[in-house]
Amino acid sequence: MQSTIKRILLVVLAIATYASGGTMVTYAQTSSEALRNAQQQLQEKQQIVNQQKQEQQAVNQEIQGIQKELDSIYAYITKNQEEMAQTQAKIDEVNKLIEQKKEEIVALEDKILGRKDIMKKRAVAMQQSDNFNIVMNVFLESDSISDFIKRASAVSTLMDADKDILNAQKADLQKIEDDKKEIDKQEQVLEEQKTVLANKQSELDQNLQKRQEVLTAMQDKYNQITQQLALAEQDKAKVQSQMAGIQAAIAQQQASARAASAPAQDTSSASLSGKEMYVTATAYSHEDSGSITKLGYNIEANPNMKLIAVDPSVIPLGSRVWVEGYGEAIAGDTGGAIKGHRIDVLKPNSAEARVWGRKTVKLIILN
Repeated sequence: MQSTIKRILLVVLAIATYASGGTMVTYAQTSSEALRNAQQQLQEKQQIVNQQKQEQQAVNQEIQGIQKELDSIYAYITKNQEEMAQTQAKIDEVNKLIEQKKEEIVALEDKILGRKDIMKKRAVAMQQSDNFNIVMNVFLESDSISDFIKRASAVSTLMDADKDILNAQKADLQKIEDDKKEIDKQEQVLEEQKTVLANKQSELDQNLQKRQEVLTAMQDKYNQITQQLALAEQDKAKVQSQMAGIQAAIAQQQASARAASAPAQDTSSASLSGKEMYVTATAYSHEDSGSITKLGYNIEANPNMKLIAVDPSVIPLGSRVWVEGYGEAIAGDTGGAIKGHRIDVLKPNSAEARVWGRKTVKLIILN
């Protein structure tokens, strides 16, 4: 009867062991697949980030090129404005000359008007007595030959004066006409120069406006790419965080698998070797702290794993240790109150942590 019971217990134990192993294998396969998917997503996110950076760099180069064009246009506008200022100075100078010409014309016109009065009076006198009569009167009224010569000389001088007046009048009238033509010519040249410079300024203003619009559009595009790049970096960070969680879960799974497949550890320290020390041990759980430990273990997802929090200067992180009354564990966490020869042992919940209380126990660093 007892042998039958033993056989049944062995079969049940074998089935349980197989079922547990199968579950762990399935879980390992799922974790590995999740890790591969996460790695693939990370590569895709990295490609997106690289593409966004390339676009950002290309747009930035375009912006720099446009900025150089704008600087060139600004310099050209400044030069054109200087030319306009010089032309305006010439215009002002020519306008002064034109005003002087106008004043000279007015003076000549007044001079001509005065000559007209003189010539009018002389014309009336000539109508009353022609040149022959004048000569005869000079001859008949002369008292002597010398007196005749004097009178004849005076008549000749008067006639020559009339010719001079006519020639001067003609010359002044011609000068007025020449000055008017020169004024019209100068005004036409100035108007043409002003028109050319104004058209050039208008063209520059239009070109400047177009380049500024292009620059604004490129800056908007740059800002959009920067925002997209920031989002891509966030997605990448999320995937990296997921990968870290998956890797920690795989590590926990492997540790659990090793613990499950290993023979039961002797609760005494007689069969263990390593550095020994005594420490003050308290307990904690994921309910009292965060879910992720210093080494990335998810203690909320694995509340039954054997893990302790240590002062790394006393017990190195990642060490495999044996704790009296707790068993073999991993030094996988730290804590603000864990200083010197103090440790915290992980419990599934706060209630069990309180049951543990505070103890002074032996600890052996196994590796």
